[in-house]
Amino acid sequence: MIPGINPKQMEKVMKQMGMKQEPLEAKEVIIKQEDKELIIRNPEIMKVNMMGQETLQITGQLEEKESINEEDISLIEKETNASREDAIKALKENDNEVASAIISLKE
Repeated sequence: MIPGINPKQMEKVMKQMGMKQEPLEAKEVIIKQEDKELIIRNPEIMKVNMMGQETLQITGQLEEKESINEEDISLIEKETNASREDAIKALKENDNEVASAIISLKE
């Protein structure tokens, strides 16, 4: 929490202010965005309720992973007659570059 502050005192002050904290357990947290996923490994999650408003505080090891576009997969399958799995593998190996993935599958 805050360096130099007794956690019990901090908890007491927060309670007096109407704040409640509840730890939550999880193995990982995944936040899906339009173009990527944020994966938080070994998360420490704290659910905080302050005046009826609930928020989550999440800390952990952050990893960003680009999402694969379904349209790109379909295009690669159509252009190369490759299976879905091969199309996805080619996209990953070619940094989600469709043209490069198609070329690599045609070689």
